Amino acid sequence: MKPLLGFLTPWIIYLIITLLHYVLPGKWVHGYVRDSKTGELLKYRLNGIWVLLVSLGLWFLCGYMNWMPFDWLYEVRWYSLAGAFVMGILYTLMVVLPYPSTGAPLLSDLYLGRLENPQYIKGRIDAKMWLYLVGAVMLELHVASGFAHQYQKFGDLSSPGFFFSSLMLTWFVFDYLTFERVHLYTYDFFAEKVGFKLGWGCLVFYPYFYAIPLWSTADLQGSETPSWLLWISVAIFFLGWSLARGANMQKFYFKTNPERSFLGIRPETISDGKKTLLVNGFWGLSRHVNYLGEILMGTGIALAVSFHGSWLPWLYPIYYIALLFPRERDDDKRCAAKYGDLWTEYTNRVKYRIIPYVY
Repeated sequence: MKPLLGFLTPWIIYLIITLLHYVLPGKWVHGYVRDSKTGELLKYRLNGIWVLLVSLGLWFLCGYMNWMPFDWLYEVRWYSLAGAFVMGILYTLMVVLPYPSTGAPLLSDLYLGRLENPQYIKGRIDAKMWLYLVGAVMLELHVASGFAHQYQKFGDLSSPGFFFSSLMLTWFVFDYLTFERVHLYTYDFFAEKVGFKLGWGCLVFYPYFYAIPLWSTADLQGSETPSWLLWISVAIFFLGWSLARGANMQKFYFKTNPERSFLGIRPETISDGKKTLLVNGFWGLSRHVNYLGEILMGTGIALAVSFHGSWLPWLYPIYYIALLFPRERDDDKRCAAKYGDLWTEYTNRVKYRIIPYVY
């Protein structure tokens, strides 16, 4: 019975999240991407932070009422992963196969997708926002479940490093859903289609792999982590968060109000008369300083549990490196094609790709 319930757990949770997303009040906003048919800016209905809070409330209510253990997701993690894996495959087939081919091989279409920005129920649910929402909420439920398991097992001897890592992952999730609108102006929304990469990635990889620092150490009490190392891990995390959030916010304000200052930084630009690029502030440090921020956040989370005797938490920041360095190269090619000589001028001015003064 437990394997079946575990397998069905992500199906049930994702259904509840979807229903909450549909029924809870939301704010309609315009994004950066335009409808390919009408040319109008796409509209999105955002209520992620409320969905997250209500989902956590329901989770704790179920634990408090003894309808399930507080650490249920940790206890059935492998069965749950299998259920999410199957769901990710089925979603990929449903969002790709019924639609016209892009002209690429079928495997390429399945992986990258055919539709750019599918929306359902008169735009009330946007596929990309829904995918990131269910992934983020599920990740936070994994954090809550893993922390409950660590505390139930070790009590007052629970690891401070595990607590810090849980707290940083929680900050990561709350931050993302607090600034949902800002992410409408990021790479995934204007450059990605919806296929296996994005669909399976958000339903399976995002909520399950991102929890690996906790999954791999929840049963380990760990050696006594030096307090100075814990604070270094927090400092690294928030340095990364400052770079990633700062860069995304500066770009958001520039896209929505080009004359507006951000943190006292007045926008400085270069232009060819038709297109304009931001070249100062965070975007003057490197062309993708936000990617450096993501890597540093992952490093801080892994470092907090580094004394637990497992190397697996380091897969988290390593994944970011493997993802973002090739993505930067792809984005560079896309921007070179889009901006032409203006991009050459920008790269001559902002010489570093990701890490200022290094790379």
